[in-house]
Amino acid sequence: MAKDPVCGMFVEEKEDSIRHTVDGKEYFFCTTQCLHEFTAPEVELKKLKAVTVASIGLTIPITLLTYLALLPSEINNFVLLALATPVQFWAGWRFYKGTWDAIRARASNMDTLIAVGTTAAFLYSAVVTAVPSFFPFEQVYFETAAIIVTLILLGRLLEQRTKEKASSAVRKLLDLQPRKARVLKDGQEVEVPVEEVAEGDLLLIRPGERIPVDADVVDGSSSVDESAITGESIPVDKVPGSEVIGATINKSGLLKVRATKVGQDSVLSQIIALVQEARTGKAPMQRMADQVAKYFVPAVVIIAVASGLAWYYAGGIGLTFSLLAFVSVIIIACPCALGIATPAALMMGTGKGAENGVLFKGGEYLEIARKVRTVVFDKTGTLTKGQPEVTDIIVLSDAGEQEVLRLAAIAESGSEHPLGQAVVRKAKETGIPVAGPDSFEAVAGHGLVAVYSAHRIMIGNRKMMADSGIAVGDEVNAQMARLEADGKTATLVAIDGRLAGIIALADTLKDNARQAIDSLKAMGMEVVMLTGDNERTAKAIAAKVGIDRVIAQVLPQQKEEVIAKLKSEGRAVAMVGDGINDAPALARADLGIAIGSGTDVAKETGGIILIKNDLRDVVTALELGRKTVAKIKQNLFWAFAYNTGLIPIAAGALVPVFGAEMYSWLPFLAAGAMALSSVSVVSNSLLLGRYRPAHIETRTNL
Repeated sequence: MAKDPVCGMFVEEKEDSIRHTVDGKEYFFCTTQCLHEFTAPEVELKKLKAVTVASIGLTIPITLLTYLALLPSEINNFVLLALATPVQFWAGWRFYKGTWDAIRARASNMDTLIAVGTTAAFLYSAVVTAVPSFFPFEQVYFETAAIIVTLILLGRLLEQRTKEKASSAVRKLLDLQPRKARVLKDGQEVEVPVEEVAEGDLLLIRPGERIPVDADVVDGSSSVDESAITGESIPVDKVPGSEVIGATINKSGLLKVRATKVGQDSVLSQIIALVQEARTGKAPMQRMADQVAKYFVPAVVIIAVASGLAWYYAGGIGLTFSLLAFVSVIIIACPCALGIATPAALMMGTGKGAENGVLFKGGEYLEIARKVRTVVFDKTGTLTKGQPEVTDIIVLSDAGEQEVLRLAAIAESGSEHPLGQAVVRKAKETGIPVAGPDSFEAVAGHGLVAVYSAHRIMIGNRKMMADSGIAVGDEVNAQMARLEADGKTATLVAIDGRLAGIIALADTLKDNARQAIDSLKAMGMEVVMLTGDNERTAKAIAAKVGIDRVIAQVLPQQKEEVIAKLKSEGRAVAMVGDGINDAPALARADLGIAIGSGTDVAKETGGIILIKNDLRDVVTALELGRKTVAKIKQNLFWAFAYNTGLIPIAAGALVPVFGAEMYSWLPFLAAGAMALSSVSVVSNSLLLGRYRPAHIETRTNL
């Protein structure tokens, strides 16, 4: 049996089953509709990529032939017509479809503006080419229509790539779950597909294996790496009665567990469902150009029709010039710069982001970044480094600090526990040679006992020392309490039956975390910590970085609920995380920011990736969003300004002064307007190149 990745139903893996292979992995589907939903973004991306490449391939020679006069003039326009036709009606078909949809909805949008403007330019140019005697001028605009179609397609391609990431993130989540499970039936170990595990079944989990389903430990003890689900870096000790989560890794001992949640009820399945729901639930971004087009297109069409009819019936200048007045308004009102107004700014914004370690996965994330007012941080692996380090060594006997660390490292070298490995790593960093113990015994849930060179070394908690008859006085308890209040794990070290020291370990803060939080506050952001860790540790870390609002002890699905609640308060929310457990929250947030060193699922789900693992880059991302959107707005102004200003002239405002022959100026006016608007847009976008993050050098005002 296999789980349908779209609806979650179980499907038999038979020869006639509906299947699809992605990156060498086979998926099964209950219906063709689910298969379509799973593959649609991928198929659409391939189709759009092919259309865009073909459009670029045709637009390049169209532009060269227009401006370089490489062919004799008598055949040049016919070649341009042949090259431009597939660009206009094949590559640009989606704009006609979008226009029709808008008309049915009694509205106009960006597609309407593109379709009307490029069609007018193309048809006028086609008539001039086929029947040159119909219009007294030979100027054609094939390259204008082709360039606009091609540039807008490039922007749509970037958007579609982002949609495909959603299904990719779900695939990576599905890959976390083991395909097989070892079930105990009548005292015999039987390997079965994980989909056949039922609630109440007994399972065996060997060291190094992923736990197939949510369960309770019945027998055995071990430490389990739950970082894939909870995000916490320190493995959790498991003893009979403890809960284990599917897709986590059994690190050391053999466990016998009883399944409690299987199929859609498991934590991993809930995370997958939340990611899908949050991704598909987001409304598509309504671009600023659509808002402009909503009013601009009807106005231009009305002016064009009115000017043509007015000059024909009232002006008496004849059909040819009246028709030319109509076409002139449409052509001159469709600025070539419109096609590059948004892409030019986005290209500079995303380029500056990549240059500074911030990868924007789509242009819409730059716009969302501008709106963010609340930034939520995960703790482990995001604010902290994600692995324990030795922070304190307190000596309680005549043995020096180096000796306590040396013997503790020797004892821990026999352990696979991350806390023990942190002690070994600290000794090696200090230059202390670490030998192997003569004997080693792990005491489940308490610590370890080792023998080395006639020394009996014990490392563990208070209970282990008490059980061994080693007294822990009030002063030592006070020191341990102080360390624990600071969010650290305090471990006692005893040598030859006497307390020798306390070793404190903690997941330490990342460099520049405090600076990043301070900068966000200076920008007027509300900063929140959201973590599955206990409240005491979370508040200790939050105090160090200056975060006042802490939400602790939350499961992955609860993180998503917290983000939804924050959004309901009316503020755009950004979520910064690194783990699989953060994926639902990253997807639900207005803006998901994934740490580059985090899991693939987090990076696929987030809209922004911090490549350098530097939290100050969160500030850079939000600043770039503000500055890039400002440039887009300025560019849209310049894209329309020159051409809109010439609409009255195209409509015939100067005919009473210069006569109908003034339309002979139109080609030059249109060319000048397009050139000036394009130069203004590109030059304005290039100013983004002056941006420098505040933590690198003084910010430049743009």
